[in-house]
Amino acid sequence: MPLILITGLPTSGKSTRAAQLYNYLTERIAAESSTSSSSKFRLHLISDQSLSISRSVYDLDPAHTPAHVRSANASEKDARAALYGAVKRVLSPRDIVILDTLNYIKGWRYQLYCEAKNVQTPFGLVQVGCPVARARGVNEARIRRQEQQGQNDTKDEPSTTTTTTTTTTTTTAAAGKAPPKSGDLHPETYQQSHQNWQHKQFEEEEESTTGPDFEQDITLGPTDSPQDPYLPRSNWENLVFRYEEPNPMSRWDSPLFILTWDDTPTDTQKVFDQIWDEVIVNKPQKLIRANKSTVQRDKDPGGDYLYVLEKETQDIVKRILEQQAEVGEGGVVRLSRSGGKEEEEEMLEVELPGKKVGLPQLQRYRRAFVALNRGGIGLEAVGTLAAGRLRESFVGYLNDAFEKEM
Repeated sequence: MPLILITGLPTSGKSTRAAQLYNYLTERIAAESSTSSSSKFRLHLISDQSLSISRSVYDLDPAHTPAHVRSANASEKDARAALYGAVKRVLSPRDIVILDTLNYIKGWRYQLYCEAKNVQTPFGLVQVGCPVARARGVNEARIRRQEQQGQNDTKDEPSTTTTTTTTTTTTTAAAGKAPPKSGDLHPETYQQSHQNWQHKQFEEEEESTTGPDFEQDITLGPTDSPQDPYLPRSNWENLVFRYEEPNPMSRWDSPLFILTWDDTPTDTQKVFDQIWDEVIVNKPQKLIRANKSTVQRDKDPGGDYLYVLEKETQDIVKRILEQQAEVGEGGVVRLSRSGGKEEEEEMLEVELPGKKVGLPQLQRYRRAFVALNRGGIGLEAVGTLAAGRLRESFVGYLNDAFEKEM
């Protein structure tokens, strides 16, 4: 069954859409199974979270590279290898695989497309459309939430018994919205408290004027779990810069289904119905065939060109040596065209020279003929390179060689 990739900008809502698609397909498969004795489909959702792949593997900053990692992009290559192996293990004509990861590299999508084609199963791409400003705002909101959680954890720590009344008063004054009054505190304490209040006012003003779209802030919704990690700002900007937009004109980016971050449940349902009808239920009109270069060669001797070439030439050498004692020097050796019974097949004639032909000489001619005809690899289906044609060509080659010795 199909391989469905989820792509889009970082923090654009890919995991949310992947979970919605997974739930939708689960319901459709259950409905299909209720009408039949057994289910025809098996569903798999593969993501960075399911494989315990950290977001830090996509950070190419050498300063953030762990000591045990050989290079900045080595961890990302290892992560892609793990994702590719997970997809390859479960992908089959009965399995529906949803891959929820960045999928931002065109070559990576092409590699997965070729894997689906090798299994002869459909392929689909779902792009989650989202403005850069909003995706940046979601990441900034997650960063602020993480920082706030860190501050709350620090405040929850038990305070020491040596805290003085002056320090408590300073903290209370600094935490309030109104500026501290000079008559209420010691001059040195007042100066420190006033500086803390000004710094806090500056931070609040900066947060209110530097939102993701510079007009409004982003509030994380209920679908955004507190465990969802954030990306460092430099890493997020780097991933957005490297993102390669899908092109529906390319075969590895089609069919392309687009979902936007503000699609209503009704619009999302329509897109999911389209995916079910066009990719899963109604297979593409054009039959999916694996590339011939990736198909394993048949082990049947009749379909292996080199095997047939070696076998037929050795058979002719063997028959010449067997009949040479009967026909004598300068005689004619009669061979079947297809290697079958001589009475039922068209005969080929080898005119021996006026002297005895030994095995080393015949093997030398055979190796030369094989070296000249190795270029027919991959053309087994061509009629002129069938076993009968090879035998006829080798007999003609021997007749020419023996004629030069006469």
